Amino acid sequence: MPLNFLAAPQTQMTERLLIRRPRIEDAEQVFSRYASDAAVTRYLGWPTHIDVADTRKFLLLAQEHWERKGIGPLLVFDRQDEQLLGGTGLELEDNNTAATGYVFARSAWGKGYATETMQALLGTARQLRLACVYALCHPDHEPSIRVLEKCGFHQAALLQSETEFPNLAPGVKSDVKRFEIQF
Repeated sequence: MPLNFLAAPQTQMTERLLIRRPRIEDAEQVFSRYASDAAVTRYLGWPTHIDVADTRKFLLLAQEHWERKGIGPLLVFDRQDEQLLGGTGLELEDNNTAATGYVFARSAWGKGYATETMQALLGTARQLRLACVYALCHPDHEPSIRVLEKCGFHQAALLQSETEFPNLAPGVKSDVKRFEIQF
């Protein structure tokens, strides 16, 4: 069954954040702020970017995703100084379910930006009338687990040997916790 084309907002604002669709000209900032930082990408499902060309490839894929599905990756900026803080997004899995996640530059850690971002995305999911949003999280990534729980997600499953975390153990499938929220 083909997925419905959704028209998610390409720009959102919260009290402190501007969340918007990425542009190819964002590549240098994305690369330098978080995509090339091994500490930031440690628990992510994609490898740390080696050079800005890796980041450009991601941004081209993001653009294609938006054009095909009307929804996709987003960048998160500080509204006050317009500094790039991180990335997030919704990936439509079927007509009722989307996956989400987030990544933030080290300088943005511990300031509530992930929680504020997730709350905004959950508002978008409700607006799009999705039934479920889920996130996968490495079992050892406690700060991320706390953010998900604070936003109303609950652990739905522990999936064994399910997901590769290339920055932890390349080529090895690790356990992963699936958190979800139903609407």
